[in-house]
Amino acid sequence: MTSMAASSTTKIAWRLQEFEAQSSSISCLALGKSSGRLLATGGEDCRVNIWAVSKANCIMSLTGHKNPVESIHFNVSEEQVAAGSQSGSIRVWDLEAAKILRTLMGHKANITSLGFHPFGDFLASSSMDTNIKLWDLRRKGYVFRYKGHTQAVRSLAFSPDGKWLASASDDCTVKLWDLAQGKTITEFKSHTAAVNIVQFHPNEYLLASGSSDRTIKLWDLEKFTMIGSLEGDTTPVRCICFSPDGSCLYSGATDSLRVFGWEPDRCFDAVPVSWGKVSDLAICNQQLIGVSHQLSSVSSYVVDLKRVKKSGGAVIQGIIQDDQPLTEPKKDPKGAALRKNYERPTTTCRSQRLKHRSESDRRSPEGERRSPSEDEADEKLSSAEIHNAEDYKAIFQPKSAISRTPPKMSEPFPAPPEDESILAISRQLKDIKSNFPDKQQALTQMKKGHETMCVMLSSRLKNLQTVRGVWTRDGIKIALDTAVSMNDPSIVVDILNIINPQPSLWKLDVCMVVLPQLDKLLQSKYESYIQTGCTSLKLVMKHFWTLISDTLKATPSVGVDITREERHQKCRVCCEQLKNLSNIVKNKATQVGRHGSTFKELQLLMSPLDDSP
Repeated sequence: MTSMAASSTTKIAWRLQEFEAQSSSISCLALGKSSGRLLATGGEDCRVNIWAVSKANCIMSLTGHKNPVESIHFNVSEEQVAAGSQSGSIRVWDLEAAKILRTLMGHKANITSLGFHPFGDFLASSSMDTNIKLWDLRRKGYVFRYKGHTQAVRSLAFSPDGKWLASASDDCTVKLWDLAQGKTITEFKSHTAAVNIVQFHPNEYLLASGSSDRTIKLWDLEKFTMIGSLEGDTTPVRCICFSPDGSCLYSGATDSLRVFGWEPDRCFDAVPVSWGKVSDLAICNQQLIGVSHQLSSVSSYVVDLKRVKKSGGAVIQGIIQDDQPLTEPKKDPKGAALRKNYERPTTTCRSQRLKHRSESDRRSPEGERRSPSEDEADEKLSSAEIHNAEDYKAIFQPKSAISRTPPKMSEPFPAPPEDESILAISRQLKDIKSNFPDKQQALTQMKKGHETMCVMLSSRLKNLQTVRGVWTRDGIKIALDTAVSMNDPSIVVDILNIINPQPSLWKLDVCMVVLPQLDKLLQSKYESYIQTGCTSLKLVMKHFWTLISDTLKATPSVGVDITREERHQKCRVCCEQLKNLSNIVKNKATQVGRHGSTFKELQLLMSPLDDSP
């Protein structure tokens, strides 16, 4: 017993739970950030399910959406949850009263992100239509519409003082909006790929954004300048989370957690966590909770933050890091030490805010409101089915009148004993031994699959080394030709994953090589191939369609212009290939779930092709 207890204390990260969360594929999930103990899931079955993070029993199912749920979010107190659908409708449920609170109509395409105001009755939403809307939950219409992004908005966050809204978009920008004025304060443009997540520092005038370019940028909100670029993640940054005291930043990427500091930029720690493509993070009791989903199942993971380094670390120089310890940097008297802090609202401010809000609401467009009878009829179809009365009462209807956040189940999650994995391996070996009495036969059986995999990976490595050599010697276009000639889609995907985050490497010649390969990738049975193909197609449309279209529409010049003729020929070939891919995208856009959503976005992006000659 003693050895087990001792071994159990060595774990830094472990899987807490894995369970089937929906009757069909999950498209979104969200953690309650105040408690780190509540989880909401949404998916193709049009339901929203509420769970306790550590239990596989659904507490409550929320129905009413007629289309797959694409985005989901808890409010600060975790008493309300909002869910946006593929059709653009949003529903808000009161979890304590177990009933629908509001149905919000107005967006014209699927909802991509949601965010609750920190203390007012506001909800922000964004859609594939690129608009952001601010809703007053006590009324029917939206208060403001914020326009400016050119592609889908992936993340929304309110400042701690409730005065600003930050938005992160596929158009590689982060925008900061003034809620009261309804206009952009500033725009940050340093990312080179889609920005997936944005979050305000809990105290200081500082904003963080994580991107598919594998970096996190830090922005000073007094000077509106970038004060840090945190590098080291080898895959797109999917989630970010400041520590409660704001001293460091946690970054969630595929199968990894990194801990960053800034001024100077440095990586304190990198922790491998087997959570795959992590979807959300929360912190409670010195533990970080991470959740991810695949098909219809959800997995939750715990990282013990007491065992993670949150100081020291080496200064980041580009993407090269040194493991030598670094003495704590002295605070720059002009920098972080004197950065302005947010002022939290007082009762007086709140009453003024409510007055302003009612005035703003009168500007809401009547054309997008519905009659009370329509809303009542729609909300009658929405319901909250309580599946676990005991957990529901404990979490949402506490006996005391004191605030329920954090919920009662706030003890840290215990780490499983280290020995469990050893016992599991031991059991597997016993099973093999019983099935194969002959030890040699057992070893042969185990080695078969391993040898096949080794041969395949060795071949892939050799091919990639060949492509790398060609790239160094002859440039990217010839390297891509070489990769295509190998007739191995995995090599093409590997190369695309390198060049997709770097649009500056792309030229028309590269487009001509890549576009014919996207046909196979978009229709592949492998999810990662589809995702890579979609990213490449987005990049071509975003950076080259205007050039292709303008070149094809241009009036022929007088005399012989070989350079122009060559460019015209390349543009014509690319246009034909894009038209073929557009047909595939249209067919795929009818699918439900995450891929359907991605293809719908591509269909929107490729709509100018319908008008091309």
